[in-house]
Amino acid sequence: METFVIGLSIASILFIVALGLAIVYGTMKVINLAHGEMVMIGAYVTVLASKHLGLGIYSCLPLAFLVAALFGLAIERLVVRPLYGRLLDTLLATWGIALILQQLIRIHFGFGLFGIHIDGLGSDLQNVPVPAELQQTLHILGTNIPVYRAFVFGVAAVLGIVSWWLIYKTRFGSQLRAVSAARDITAACGVNDKRINALAFAYGSGLAGVAGVLVSGFKTVSPDMGAPYVIDAFMVVVAGGVGHLLGTVLSAGILGEVQSFVATWSNDVYGRTVLFAFVILILLFKPQGLFVSRNR
Repeated sequence: METFVIGLSIASILFIVALGLAIVYGTMKVINLAHGEMVMIGAYVTVLASKHLGLGIYSCLPLAFLVAALFGLAIERLVVRPLYGRLLDTLLATWGIALILQQLIRIHFGFGLFGIHIDGLGSDLQNVPVPAELQQTLHILGTNIPVYRAFVFGVAAVLGIVSWWLIYKTRFGSQLRAVSAARDITAACGVNDKRINALAFAYGSGLAGVAGVLVSGFKTVSPDMGAPYVIDAFMVVVAGGVGHLLGTVLSAGILGEVQSFVATWSNDVYGRTVLFAFVILILLFKPQGLFVSRNR
């Protein structure tokens, strides 16, 4: 039971990061290697806002979204837009942005590790004032379940619902899907595809920023913390199928639980090894994704 809950919280983080990545790639066909650094920015916003502004984790969620979205907007406007349509150049440019952001954090904040201390979850450093209710532990069927992990799942569920509504029930979502399906035709109909690109990139980056706030609850905050999450997010998108929101949800759940169960049974190294092997098998036998029909 406890392993399942841990896997659910891992899956929630993967889902949030992968959702932003999938929106950006689905709309722009751009692989953003700086996406993981938006996770890192969200985590550092949490640390700095709590230390200097006295904000709690609830207030840090929208703040991190806004800051990461602004970073994403700047990256899209200054780096991605001039290179649009040049996949390799965009790949290298966003990788360069990722390295620059990491080094800037190291220059200004050093190599120190920050974390949120919650019993059984975080490091021994208390940097963010966590509400008392999130530090509690539930006892269900003889299993201790940290409330914080349930909170992570709840935030992921809310973001999933909001994103679904935004994509499928709003004018912006209709334009986004139209640009993704037929950019030239959509632009000829008067839709500003550059504006849609910028907003999609900003929204995807903002989601990663929120993930950074949540991640700092059970991982230490460091300049290079985002890289593993962008790799895992790519695996979630590949496994679920690009442009398939339900597929992203289900693949995040499957991969999160697989990693959790294997890591509990052995260790994190074996957990990630099995995870990579699982995704390789998907690429070999169902390259379009587990939850996308072949005629899509």
